[in-house]
Amino acid sequence: MLHSLIAFLFTIKTAFCSCRSDVQRNGFQRARSAYKVTQLGRLPKVVNESSGLTYQVVRGTFLTHNDGGGRPTLYEIDRRGRLLDSIVVTGAANVDWEDMAQQDSTVLFVGDFGNNQNNRRDLSIYRIDLKPTVQVIPLPFHFADQTAFPPPRSRRNFDMEAMVWYRDSLHLFSKNRSLRNRFVRLYKLPSRPEPAVAGKSALEPQDSIYSRAMVTGAAVSPDYRTLALLTYGKILLFSIQSNQLTLRYPKQCIRLPRGQTEAVAFVSETDMVVTNERGKLYLITRK
Repeated sequence: MLHSLIAFLFTIKTAFCSCRSDVQRNGFQRARSAYKVTQLGRLPKVVNESSGLTYQVVRGTFLTHNDGGGRPTLYEIDRRGRLLDSIVVTGAANVDWEDMAQQDSTVLFVGDFGNNQNNRRDLSIYRIDLKPTVQVIPLPFHFADQTAFPPPRSRRNFDMEAMVWYRDSLHLFSKNRSLRNRFVRLYKLPSRPEPAVAGKSALEPQDSIYSRAMVTGAAVSPDYRTLALLTYGKILLFSIQSNQLTLRYPKQCIRLPRGQTEAVAFVSETDMVVTNERGKLYLITRK
């Protein structure tokens, strides 16, 4: 009953979500009329809370995983949401998996960095090499600017649910839970383990942008020209310029009142697929 009530409240909230503050404060352009949203299908029951998504170009399929507490497993699905395969990530634990990123067809990253209470000290990203056999390398880290676990409510900006791979680095985006300091922070770390700093990666903020929305997923377009940040009720698109992934070039805001959306992946330079907490897949296509 409680879960149903929370889902209903999220639906109401996202239905009235607006791009107004993003347009006025950051210079985004409203772009909902330029896109078409179509439901593709539903996820299999074993994927009861999809929280990360990547598109496998060669196979034309997707990989996804469940949220925290689920099995350490990747699920391959087709465009209709039908289950094709399951990959057990031996040696990894799903404390709170929140997003995944892809370097290429053989190297993936899963972020075990969900941190709702801002009190975790065991944050990590799993580098997963799929070939010739599945190998897992943990990339533990902490935030250099976090000194309290948890910090005061006005500074709770250390929850993470979004990550992308770009130019040999992983880029993480905070889900801000503070009451007033409404900024999304960008952090960065190398995508390969560095023996000299193994277990001691201290991440410094690289950039930030004001946003009232909570970021729940991220993706980079195949041509590496666009960054998408998924939030409850909208997608924020940024331009990537001069081979630097930052939050300095806001581009478009797309309203997406489709419930509690949790994961996003590009399937072309302009089109994306999104999953929500109700197990639905949506295709967002540029008209």
